[in-house]
Amino acid sequence: MKKVLLALLVLFAISIYALDVGIVLPTKDEPRWVQDETRFRDALKDTNVSVEVLFSQGNPAKERQNVEALLSKGIKVLIICPHDAVAAASTVDLAKKAGVTVISYDRLVTNTKSVDYYVTFDSVEVGRAQGQFLVDHATGKNNPLYLYAGALSDNNAFLFFQGAWEVLQPKIADGTFRIINSSEAVKLQNKKELTREEMAKIINQITTDWSFTVARRKAEDNLTRARKADKGTVFILAPNDGTARAIADAFRQDRDVKKYYVTGQDAEKASIQYIIDGKQSMTVFKDVRLLVKDAISLAQFVLKGVKLITPNSYDNGAKMVPAIQSNIAVVTKDNVKKVLIDSGYYKKSDFRW
Repeated sequence: MKKVLLALLVLFAISIYALDVGIVLPTKDEPRWVQDETRFRDALKDTNVSVEVLFSQGNPAKERQNVEALLSKGIKVLIICPHDAVAAASTVDLAKKAGVTVISYDRLVTNTKSVDYYVTFDSVEVGRAQGQFLVDHATGKNNPLYLYAGALSDNNAFLFFQGAWEVLQPKIADGTFRIINSSEAVKLQNKKELTREEMAKIINQITTDWSFTVARRKAEDNLTRARKADKGTVFILAPNDGTARAIADAFRQDRDVKKYYVTGQDAEKASIQYIIDGKQSMTVFKDVRLLVKDAISLAQFVLKGVKLITPNSYDNGAKMVPAIQSNIAVVTKDNVKKVLIDSGYYKKSDFRW
């Protein structure tokens, strides 16, 4: 009888103090995700939605523990940005079995039917913007091209590379660019549309695993093996801002590299300073305010029992996941003030001009 009463008390306590929304982000070690946490807290401070934000520190086991902890607190909506898209499938299955609505945030959890919605930017378009930037700044033939990608375990890494390859491949095939650091990419340089397996072979060679350390070490190794003729003015596809800075630092240290163009994404403060200082060529700005707003609005509709019909959907390998997409913008030294300062995203005083 005591056990029954205790169980009833626990259930009563959960019903009274239950969280509305649990948010699980990949890591605190990347400025991008700390920024997202801040934006979530800002967006929710004037609402009645209770929330807890946890970080998984790039560890799928920690990610699962975080979700289990949030489920024990009675969440109704889980917003999760997985570190490993495949490994996270069994984790969100737990949430779904508990009756929780699952929103995949920025990165899509794959190979599970338990994802209810996907809130994202157009990741393929991000890659296209990066590739187009390199194409727009290349003249003549045989320009050295160094390719880098995100983590093999992240579905977004494939989407970014897919978009970049769509734009770069015709210019590789016509001799504008010459791939330096991927034999797998060279094998496929005459093929515009790659299968996932073909992309996986390339990404396996050029992955940074989203790690600054891995990115810099890989760039240094590439430069050590490269001939002097593979340097001079070079073009670098870097998947995001953190890896772009690490790769740029390595290329700047090489005496035979006279000039480089390097891509990025996320508009991290450190990279905006790099762009102002001429150390990074561009970034793709993904206004996290919009992404957070979409995620929170979606969660609030779910909490009210409203089922949304979205204009887009993504195939996660198990189902077509209803999706909401936000727009992107390319930021360079020429438009950084207009896009990021005038819009109020950052303060002018955040940077040295």
